[in-house]
Amino acid sequence: MSGPMSLEPGGVEHETLTIRLADRRRPRRRPGWALADDTTLTIRLPRQGPDEAAVSELAAELANRIGPAVHPYEVAAFLEAEGLSATVIKERYGHPNLFSLAAALYERVPRTFPEPPSQPDVWRPDTVRCLLRGVLFALPGLAYLLTAPLWNPGGHAPALIVAGLVSWAWGQALGHRAHLRMATGRHEAARTLLTGAPLGAVVATAAAALPAGGGPVTLVAAAQSAYLAAAGVLLVLARERLLLAALSPLIAGAAALPWWEPGPLLRAGLPALALTATLAVTGRVLWTALAVDAVPGATRPRLLPSLPYGLFGLAAGVLVLLEGREEPYAVIVLTVSMGPAEWLLYRYRGLSVAALRAVATPAGFLLRSAGVLGLCLLAYLLPLLPAALLTGADPAALLLLAAALWTALLLQAFGAAWPPALICLAAAGTAGTITLLRLPPGDPALPLSCAAAALCLSACALRVLGRPAPHA
Repeated sequence: MSGPMSLEPGGVEHETLTIRLADRRRPRRRPGWALADDTTLTIRLPRQGPDEAAVSELAAELANRIGPAVHPYEVAAFLEAEGLSATVIKERYGHPNLFSLAAALYERVPRTFPEPPSQPDVWRPDTVRCLLRGVLFALPGLAYLLTAPLWNPGGHAPALIVAGLVSWAWGQALGHRAHLRMATGRHEAARTLLTGAPLGAVVATAAAALPAGGGPVTLVAAAQSAYLAAAGVLLVLARERLLLAALSPLIAGAAALPWWEPGPLLRAGLPALALTATLAVTGRVLWTALAVDAVPGATRPRLLPSLPYGLFGLAAGVLVLLEGREEPYAVIVLTVSMGPAEWLLYRYRGLSVAALRAVATPAGFLLRSAGVLGLCLLAYLLPLLPAALLTGADPAALLLLAAALWTALLLQAFGAAWPPALICLAAAGTAGTITLLRLPPGDPALPLSCAAAALCLSACALRVLGRPAPHA
């Protein structure tokens, strides 16, 4: 060869013949126990059975890796991944194949199950938000305090009660449907609220017009229904602080009542101003949510899954109404306690997840779950006892009603909506019928109905939530 030769297409930079070797990547180093002893010439005599000393030494070396294994096949997969050859298995350890050695190692090393690394509590509640929601549930009652001299409770209360019950039931069902749509997107949830909230206010006003006879109290019922619809929208969309700001005229007027008589104009004007501010804030929040891009191809959920939430809202409203007939201040205490009740729902979920990690058997988790349920119920009911005594309410009736409502909310939080709806409807129907028709046992009917409901709901909670699956 008298001229330069390029071994690569287009390569003219070399003036001499060059031989290029293929680039071989350096293989991953295998551990010493997986390598054959090839450094010296060894004459091995035939061995009868495994080399127990070599296998025990290997088991001690790999104890940290074999201990967590749940089956010998897992050990075999590990040995194979480390490059243990069939020759080494036969000559060094005296086993006929990989699976025989893996079974021997699995038997020698005791099982160890290391604790998983601690995870942050995803169910950690927002304490300030939960307490604020409890306050917001009770603040609208200041409107009745301000306007008390302007209306006749005996003649006007039935229309407002009917409107409140319908709004409560409608709001519960609409809130559930909006949260279902929220899983698709904020735009879809806002569209659901924009359609459902005004319709609910119209239905509640129409229901109130029947006992009101179409009089001026119908306008008051319409204002009440409009506020409840707008406030429900803000609470679903997590705009509690905006709702608090909108209610500031109401708060200021009620706070000044002990030292100042505002007069009829301000007594009617301040609630109207708070209502106007709430409606304006709700419109702005919905406008902002609707500006978010819609999810293409989103499907609407069926109406039936939201029905039990509405039925529970109706039953809860009737039970609270029956309690308020005898103890109106107990209703205020119960309403404010809904904030801590929501906080405890989050804590129950967090404690249940922790219990799931702490136990190893279904029976153990059931016992732990019962303890968590009892602890959360106790934490909710204990502060209500001194509150009931301070307000002069019957502690038994208030505590039993609170226990039934909280347990029902707990089941609803896990998607078990029909049992609490039916149980609470039965309790409300029984207590309401006895009270309306003045049947025996009379006044004890409400606490007895609530006690039966609380027991049934607690048993249902243990049956549904005492299994690991709902918490996984």
